[in-house]
Amino acid sequence: MIAFHRLLIGTAIVFCAGFAVWGWREYQAAGTTWALASSLAFGVFAVGLAVYLAMLKRFLGQ
Repeated sequence: MIAFHRLLIGTAIVFCAGFAVWGWREYQAAGTTWALASSLAFGVFAVGLAVYLAMLKRFLGQ
């Protein structure tokens, strides 16, 4: 189960990072506040999930 959890979190990191990049490009093209906010939020989510994945053994007590 831990391997599947790592795979799932890794997939979420890739999705969030990709969406952050897409949002940033959308912000540069259109200049909307929503694109900037979503880009920053998904960037923060990607970093948070990456930290969680790196610390997973500590969270599980192994």
